[in-house]
Amino acid sequence: MKKNNLKRNLVLGILFFLPVAFLLMLYPSTHNYNPLEIVDEKVSELQFFSSNTDSKIKLEDHITVLGFFGNEPIDNVIAASNLKELVYDKFKGFKKFQIVIVLPKGNQAKADLLQKEINNYEDMRFWHYVYGEPNDIQSLFQSLKTEEPLDDNLSTDHIFIVDKDLKQRGRLDDRNKTELENNSVIYPLYSYDCIEVDEMKNKMSDDLRILFTEYRQKRKGKFDSSSRRAQDLNTEDN
Repeated sequence: MKKNNLKRNLVLGILFFLPVAFLLMLYPSTHNYNPLEIVDEKVSELQFFSSNTDSKIKLEDHITVLGFFGNEPIDNVIAASNLKELVYDKFKGFKKFQIVIVLPKGNQAKADLLQKEINNYEDMRFWHYVYGEPNDIQSLFQSLKTEEPLDDNLSTDHIFIVDKDLKQRGRLDDRNKTELENNSVIYPLYSYDCIEVDEMKNKMSDDLRILFTEYRQKRKGKFDSSSRRAQDLNTEDN
């Protein structure tokens, strides 16, 4: 009987201490993540744009996912649906998070139609449409670092992350593990393709979580602005 009790206590002890030991092993690494890199220092503010709300929509002091859906926003319904389901629904509870969709003036009714397609009667308070003149839209877009141009309708499937200080965030080195091991040519990630579900679910979701972690640590005074990945790139360049 005592032998059985000893075995039972041993098993229970192992089951209890293994998860604790695992968490203790992970804990030191939680403060050593790589901050989401700044790929452009100064994104233009939305000073010449109107919005679909009574309050003025601005980028400063917000973590913004910025998109351009052009003169025919309903043509971007797949991109918009992916953006809502894979990004907005995950992060709408985070402080100062917003999605801003840029459209040319006169497209309010078309925006409403798109909204009905993706809304499903959920809380969309942090999803905004802003409207501007074509030259102002081009100016805003040109203030972003991008390899994907706007089409003739002032639209693109690619979206951008802009931080609270109007800095564009992304990856200066988007190589995967195999490419790093093979010393492949460095290539960046400035924007995220809404049509590519894997890119939205993995890369963009991870990058936003990293950015929110950065701001949370800044509030707590624990943020370390150094980036091992950036240091590695500098080493490779030298």
